[in-house]
Parts: sequence; C-alpha cells; structure tokens
Amino acid sequence: MSKILENLMILIVEDENEVRKLMQDVMTGEFANVITAQNGDEGLKKFKKYNPDIVVTDIAMPISDGLEMAMHIKEISKDTPVVVLSAYSEKERLLKAIDVGVDKYIMKPIDMDEFLTTLEHVAKSKIETTNIIEVAKGYTFNKTKRVLIKDGVEIPLTKKELAFISLLIKRLGALVLHDEIKNVVWVGESVSEAAIRTFVKRVRDKVGNDFVKNIPGLGYKIDVNL
Repeated sequence: MSKILENLMILIVEDENEVRKLMQDVMTGEFANVITAQNGDEGLKKFKKYNPDIVVTDIAMPISDGLEMAMHIKEISKDTPVVVLSAYSEKERLLKAIDVGVDKYIMKPIDMDEFLTTLEHVAKSKIETTNIIEVAKGYTFNKTKRVLIKDGVEIPLTKKELAFISLLIKRLGALVLHDEIKNVVWVGESVSEAAIRTFVKRVRDKVGNDFVKNIPGLGYKIDVNL
C-alpha cells in the first residue's frame, strides 16, 4: 500500500460494471475509502456527500458525462484532483478536458500499475502545493503529515477525530452538517446524535473548546476568528 494514498478517499465514476468493480477491488487495497458511482450525476452527488480527496472518472456515460461532472467538481473544489479515463482520442475531447481543468487524461485500456503510479503523482502534487494550512490563530494543519498543530505542538488525534477535523478544514469557516459528518467520519456505520456530541466533546478537549464551534441542530464549523 502506498504511504501517499493510504489515508485518502477516492471516488470512482464509471458506467461499465466490470471495469468499475475491477477498479474498486484494486483501489480498496490502496486507499482508506473507495466510493463508486455509475454516471456523472450520481458521481457529483457522491462528491458533495463524501468529499473525496481524488476523483477518477470515465467520460462517456449516461445521464451526465464525466467532463460535465468534472466541471461542477472544480467549481466546488478547484484543488481536488480529477483524473479522466477514456477510450476516445478526439482532439475536441482533449481540449474540453483541458478547459475543464482536469489534472490527468488517461487512455483506456488501463495498466493498473501505471495508473496507481499516476494517482500517487497526482496526490503528491496536491499535497505539495497545499501542504501547510493556516487554520486559525495559533493553529495550522500539515496535510503531508495529516496533523493539527497548536502553538507549534502536534495534537494527537485518532483516525475518526482526524477525519472530522480534516473535513472541517476542507470547509474552513463554513458550516458542515451532521449528515456530512456522519458520512465522512463513520463511513458505512450507524451513529446516533448523542454519540456524535460525545465524540465532538472529546475532540474539543484535545483541540480547545473555542476551535470547533457548534451550530445547534445543524452541525459544526471551525471558528477562524479565534
């Protein structure tokens, strides 16, 4: 397993069932979480729901194609890498992919070893360009090491706590709803509102009560104006 990919979530959007299943099986051994979708419309909904670190998509799909989806994703989060797969080689599609801002364009059939290497390069490039984030006064987040730092000291966080803080940082200053927190932190698990409150209290004990702000009945956000 790649050290670069092992803590990341990937969204695979592919309408061919066998290809999607094969990619899911391979990626499950490399990424922390693997989410799949069958078309661009479903892919965009799952992007908004799960907030993945990398998106891999086919182009020609029913309902909504991969480039249309990629355009909407880049409008939401321009720093999220989008890798496009296609059996097509027309100049028009390549130019449109460039206009949309996709990070890589890979032709089918796919060599999985080369593909994983490409994903590592894409992930590494993203990490290097957005390495240290100033979160709030006295707080920074190192995206390479995936650690929260307060006044120069690393704060030890569990995997779920890190997923929670990482989500709030990706939406820095904005409200993150309870449902999105559940979907990202407790992937595939059932969790009660009471359990979430207890969890957040434990996080606050570590990071500071004022750092994570509660919006009653809705969700949480990071107070960037500390």
